[in-house]
Amino acid sequence: MNKVKFLDKNGAFELEDADLCNNLYFPLASERGLKSCVTPLLSGDSKIDQNHFLLEPMSIENLNNNRLTRNFWCLVNGAPWSANGSSASQNVDRLTDDREPCKVTAGFMWHKVERENKKLGIKSEITSFVPYDQNVEVHIVKLSNAGDKDMDITFIPAIPVYGRSADNLRDHRHVTSLLGRTYITDKGIIDAPTLSFDERGHNLADSRYFVEGYGIGSKEIAENPVKVVPVLDDFIGDGTPDWPEYVIRKSASGDDDHQYINDIPLGDRDGNKTISDKKDEEVAVHNFPECKDASGQEIIGAISFEKTHLKPGEDKTYIVYAGICKEDDEFRKIKEDLATPSKVYESLERTRSYWISKVNIKITTGDAYFDGFMRWVAFQPELRRIFGCSFLPHHDYGKGGRGWRDLWQDCLALLLMDPSGVRQMLLGNYQGVRIDGTNATIIGDGPGEFKADRNSITRVWMDHGVWPFITTRLYIDQTGDIEFLNEKCGYFCDKQIFRGRKVNPGLIRDDNSLRQANGDKYTGSVLEHILLQNLSSFWEVGEHNIIKIRDADWNDALDMAGDRGESVAFANAYAGNLIHLADMLESGKFPDDKVYVFEELGDLLIDDETIYEDIKSKENILEGFLSKVSGDITGNTIGIDIKSLSSNLRHKGMWIINHIRHNEWIEDHTEPNTANPDDKKQCDHNEEKLGWYNSYYDNSGRALDLSVPGHKNMMLTGQVFSIMNGTATDDQIEKICKSADKLLFDKDAGGYRLNTDFGIVKTDMGRMFGFAFGEKENGAVFSHMAVMYASALYQRGYARQGYKSLKALYELSSDYDTSKIYPGIPEYFGRHGKGLYGYLTGAASWYLMTATMNMFGIKGEYGNLVIEPGLLQEQFDQNGRCQIELEYAFRPLRIEIINPAHLDHGQYHIKECKVAGKNVKLENGAVKAVIGKNVIDALDLNVRNTIEVVLG
Repeated sequence: MNKVKFLDKNGAFELEDADLCNNLYFPLASERGLKSCVTPLLSGDSKIDQNHFLLEPMSIENLNNNRLTRNFWCLVNGAPWSANGSSASQNVDRLTDDREPCKVTAGFMWHKVERENKKLGIKSEITSFVPYDQNVEVHIVKLSNAGDKDMDITFIPAIPVYGRSADNLRDHRHVTSLLGRTYITDKGIIDAPTLSFDERGHNLADSRYFVEGYGIGSKEIAENPVKVVPVLDDFIGDGTPDWPEYVIRKSASGDDDHQYINDIPLGDRDGNKTISDKKDEEVAVHNFPECKDASGQEIIGAISFEKTHLKPGEDKTYIVYAGICKEDDEFRKIKEDLATPSKVYESLERTRSYWISKVNIKITTGDAYFDGFMRWVAFQPELRRIFGCSFLPHHDYGKGGRGWRDLWQDCLALLLMDPSGVRQMLLGNYQGVRIDGTNATIIGDGPGEFKADRNSITRVWMDHGVWPFITTRLYIDQTGDIEFLNEKCGYFCDKQIFRGRKVNPGLIRDDNSLRQANGDKYTGSVLEHILLQNLSSFWEVGEHNIIKIRDADWNDALDMAGDRGESVAFANAYAGNLIHLADMLESGKFPDDKVYVFEELGDLLIDDETIYEDIKSKENILEGFLSKVSGDITGNTIGIDIKSLSSNLRHKGMWIINHIRHNEWIEDHTEPNTANPDDKKQCDHNEEKLGWYNSYYDNSGRALDLSVPGHKNMMLTGQVFSIMNGTATDDQIEKICKSADKLLFDKDAGGYRLNTDFGIVKTDMGRMFGFAFGEKENGAVFSHMAVMYASALYQRGYARQGYKSLKALYELSSDYDTSKIYPGIPEYFGRHGKGLYGYLTGAASWYLMTATMNMFGIKGEYGNLVIEPGLLQEQFDQNGRCQIELEYAFRPLRIEIINPAHLDHGQYHIKECKVAGKNVKLENGAVKAVIGKNVIDALDLNVRNTIEVVLG
């Protein structure tokens, strides 16, 4: 079995024959904005955003079918060979006995591919990375004579430059090429478009795209290329991208000095000095000569080097880089920072170190492979922060930006790994809330930048109000900073009013800010924003008195029930929010006796159970409130007593829970227990009762789980949130677990499916029912919800059942022969267990959080550190030890959990706890240790402090 092999404790791995998987890709990116990906054949694209693609945009289906991408050609004794395996002859041999061995080695934001052609006697090693602080991808290409005879090598790297918006892939592809201006540098080419094409109004282009390279000579002297072919048509000629005429004709002629077509000599051209002769201030785009014959064409950076002679065992290394810059200073800085091999290798090491430092959670269990897998799970939230959900080959939807839900859930992982700056980030995010309780759905790159929607379609996802408080609650627990609730920020304002059902064009303003009657910008507390989102949702109910689903909830594919659809699943989540917020206000930690909110919000604070039961009354209350906030608000505030407010919220939350318990539980008919079919007495008398919660109502007003007569249907989402937020009783949890194991669990598919097969296309519920069963939202093992199911079970004390879900996801993710993915967790598993939509999934944040806070039991409680392990006996090593390294309150901690008697969860309690060698006082039989904030604050910031927990 081919399996990824971990090389160290920081997640570096290697994989043999990686090129045999067509859909395998690896992310490379910088903090500056460049987002690239590479396959084992170095296919893939590179971009900053939707409108600035260095390489041609690629989706998963053309990732390795499109050869118009990076290629590193060599003439080996005159024979053409691609150092990265992307030639027509190598493609033919790839699935035969003549194939070249190919190995990928990679770590956080760096990737190395090695291959060898034994017939030619040549070996290549290509290390690719994007410096964390620059918008350029760098390739270190090492060519070795692995044979027993001397060889001559001519190196010809060729990187096509797309240089425009992804929108132009089909829209005016040729016309936009006419806007290009091509400049020849000492080391390659620059493409500097004149305009950014947009028929609504063209703009001056703001970026330049470049490809350069050099060889490493003796004493690290850079050896510049000698020729360049800047025009794609000239390079390919009558050949193909993977068998270009330029390379093949050179091979056929055996004459490297012959000039073909637009084969331009580099160096001193028409009096233009080389870069080494220029002063720094002269290194600007327009100081290089324009190649008028290349301008207005499709461009390629095909640069050719002098022939080099290698004896057996000798090697030659080249540096090739391609990127995007906006200013001459940026281009100059990139050239300077990559000017010598030592600078390139220093940049590589800085980049490796930078990203390793970002992933400061490290787990050590009895399964070293799981520990390596968790390093990549911990890195995935960083990748989603950078790539959003639009810029990797599977993620070909949308045009950039992160969604509202994604933003808040990714903050969960950031709080665990890098809490610095999270407070300000959260405060900025709250500015995306509208005064009607809805929110902008797309977050821009800068603080306070929001858009109503990436496709200019106004929609309301009913779950959006859930996530801000979940994240804020974690922040307060981790830091003790409950005063954050009193921080003030503004509201997002556009023409959308009445929770997206009406418009008021008079509200359109340049700064998208809400105003009050006197014209000033209105600001309210974070607590006010939380109350608004949760209370406005509480009153927006359908005919079953469950919160309306509107355009969808977490499951975006439930998008066709906007009139009568209701989400039981997320009504549970809102109930949990209301109760947890009440707990927080009653904790004694909140500094004030009163809360002040805008006076219109008072309409949503009516506390009367008879009104809660009356759907029409609830509708009237909401409509009255929305009428008052359909323009600028008065700016007047009202004060509410904390005790009164917390009681109000608790009543509302408990009303939802009791309503769901009474109306949405499905008690299935009994079925024989078939665990031991030979025991007839057991089958006759030990009957297994199943039960679960209905999750939704469809647009026909029917309970979704019961909407197909004769079918036993179950959805996982409703179970997750009924368990997590206290709706499900312990007896019901037992039945839910049995039902999920029977109806949803499929080990070969990765664990718990999102739903059973409804067998019909339900146009009264959502597009998911049009998908093939077992794909994406229709019955796939959708990692995000499967992890949340595990988290919910852990939170309620069902550690073994929770671990079953986590373990199934881990085992299939790590089974490369089946999942065909690099380490990490995919969004879901599709046909035959293949992992799909890798890296950019909210499942990673929840998996990391569940492993840290529930499995290891390391969590905050108003700034105190709580340790409440949920580890199973088999997760400890042979010495009964587990360990986690992380930061808490900016203190580096190593928490060792010791289980000398090899006890299982439920059998052990915490026998002893020491912080930096000092005992922590414990209650007899304690299942958790509470370490005071003052104890943590007294620890050294600069050393890793050890906390030892002994179980007994």
